[in-house]
Amino acid sequence: MCIRIIGASNRRYAHIGDVIVAVIKEAVPNMPLEKSEVIRAVIVRTCKELKRDNGMIIRYDDNAAVVIDQEGNPKGTRVFGAIARELRQLNFIKIVSLAPETERLDEKESEEKLCVIYGDPSDIRIGSVTSYL
Repeated sequence: MCIRIIGASNRRYAHIGDVIVAVIKEAVPNMPLEKSEVIRAVIVRTCKELKRDNGMIIRYDDNAAVVIDQEGNPKGTRVFGAIARELRQLNFIKIVSLAPETERLDEKESEEKLCVIYGDPSDIRIGSVTSYL
């Protein structure tokens, strides 16, 4: 659960690339993170659409964040699911390198596509991209 967006004085919702202060609601046993622990995390996927400068709209099926330390490095060693390339521009390069897939389209494709949607929940693990015009 999000407590506060770091660097935003009075914003209510976080977007992709925002660093937040959050509380862990569920935890797996025998892990270094415990329930009700306050952590920092960076948002990597949102259900709310992200509009790029070239007019392309990106939307994911779920909301996801990666737990980070004070320096911005991820605490975990694996990242599941696809990640938007905007994180590379925000200097979260270690998170992008751990991700199995970074969403990319070359400029020709991005001009033709109006919307890129990540498919069914079963497809999220492999990060397949389906596009709708």
